[in-house]
Amino acid sequence: MTQAPTLRRFPITVHHRQRGRTILLEVPEGEYILRSFEAQGEALPFSCRNGCCTACAVRVLSGTIDQRESLGISKELRAKGYGLLCVARALGPLEVETTDEDEVYELQFGRHFGRGKVRTGLPLDDE
Repeated sequence: MTQAPTLRRFPITVHHRQRGRTILLEVPEGEYILRSFEAQGEALPFSCRNGCCTACAVRVLSGTIDQRESLGISKELRAKGYGLLCVARALGPLEVETTDEDEVYELQFGRHFGRGKVRTGLPLDDE
């Protein structure tokens, strides 16, 4: 009788800055980090669970994540060490820290907003 292969488990450390705590759990290889933490009783920030917003954004301090499903964060920010835990899978031991609520959003989109009204070429009611 052949036994099913045992999945590797990776130690994941999350420095939850907003709550002033550090959480260390093991996450099975191939599982989403956010979902695994929740299943183990540790809630982390999130909103959409689809990799489209930045509510679950973290800075990777050490280790590597697979976040190929992430739509809400640019390749440039990923290269700078940012990731989205809702669609991230650890590729080995990992250490991350949560970001401020709008940090990634501002880094990614801030240059496009905050400069007055956005012009669309369409007449606005107040013009």
